[in-house]
Amino acid sequence: MKRGNRAERLVAAVRAVPRNLREDLWTTAGDDPLPSTAHRPRWLDWRPAIVMPLLLAAVVLLAVDTNRYAFAYGMGLPYGLLVASLQSAAPVAALYRPVPAWWVSTGAMVLVAYHAAGHIEPFTPLPWYQSGLPLQAAVLFLAALRVRPRIAVEMLVIDVLTGLFTNAVLSGRFNDARFPVAVLTLSVVVGTALRGRQVARTELVAQEELTAEERARRTLLEERSRIARELHDVVAHHMSVISIQAQVAPHLADNPSDELRENLRGIRQNAVEALTELRRVLDVLRSEDALSESARHAPQPTLDRLGELVGNVRGAGLDVSVETAGEPRPLSPGAELSAFRIVQEALSNAMRHAPGAAVRVEIGYRRHDLTLRVTNTAPDGPAPPSTGTGHGLLGMRERATMLGGELATGPTPDGGYEVTAILPARTPNLPAAPAEDTR
Repeated sequence: MKRGNRAERLVAAVRAVPRNLREDLWTTAGDDPLPSTAHRPRWLDWRPAIVMPLLLAAVVLLAVDTNRYAFAYGMGLPYGLLVASLQSAAPVAALYRPVPAWWVSTGAMVLVAYHAAGHIEPFTPLPWYQSGLPLQAAVLFLAALRVRPRIAVEMLVIDVLTGLFTNAVLSGRFNDARFPVAVLTLSVVVGTALRGRQVARTELVAQEELTAEERARRTLLEERSRIARELHDVVAHHMSVISIQAQVAPHLADNPSDELRENLRGIRQNAVEALTELRRVLDVLRSEDALSESARHAPQPTLDRLGELVGNVRGAGLDVSVETAGEPRPLSPGAELSAFRIVQEALSNAMRHAPGAAVRVEIGYRRHDLTLRVTNTAPDGPAPPSTGTGHGLLGMRERATMLGGELATGPTPDGGYEVTAILPARTPNLPAAPAEDTR
């Protein structure tokens, strides 16, 4: 049964040979059939530099082969010039159209055999052992760099058979073909090996790019999740205040109507439900990296704690100075939190990447926005290898974008680094003070 299956597969493979040859070799395509995710082979960018040496060699071989074909092979000057021109141009054409160039080179050997048969003198060197061999080897090598290995092997087999046939026609006997076969085979093997190496390299580069994109996307999602967890506490605080105010409001009014009580009761109920949903969302965000109980209930930091942050950084050995411009005022909780985190991350980056540098923190309160500028001088020495995950700059940019602000980072002329952020700073709506009772 197994023998029958093998025989059937062998018959199917033999029957598929003509179709494969037609699909592989009956084409004028010049593009390299690499996977769509791979880049072009690097050597293709060298073609302008390769063309000139090949053209010079083609001119020399054109003169030599024209003389040999026209007089030694008795082909006459027109046919000798035609065949020599085709063979000399084939390697140059193989840089751009490998399959058609190979057909031209192989067809030239057949033309030599057809026109020179019966006219060649005894002991005249056959074309396959002269300039025709390096030309054919060059075409096969350049083609093997561009086409699939199966196509290169098909070209090699047809070339060997054609060479044996033409030499037998010219000389009347089969000559020792081990040397030309070895040269052509070596050309195909080397070309195929180089192509395989380039394909593997381009696929590796493509995979590395996909991995880098996936890592960047994952980092972005992680940073957004972290920002969402922090903002949850800010939103929850406001919802709690709304709930308490809605509960207390009826007691502050004289003879509140039933409609007012009902509306305030609905406001409080909606606030409580919103708080419940917020806690569920937070549980989902914290499912993979649960925080400790103390960290969960710790208040989110604001710019009021900037002095504490700077003190801790100074205690770690970093020279930090702080300058504040404008009149400090309370800002919206989101702006306060984002501003604190941006300064905190900038100081952490300075500690990691600029050891021994002096850091300056500038905070400017303007009418409609808050400006943050953290700069450090050039480090005293090389920074140790960082073990971070690269969330720093990405997190700062996300926080600024979330508020509708801007963030700019980059090196300074003196070799340091600068982080500048402009955040919209809307003053929160504080409850108005109760009017004095004059009754």
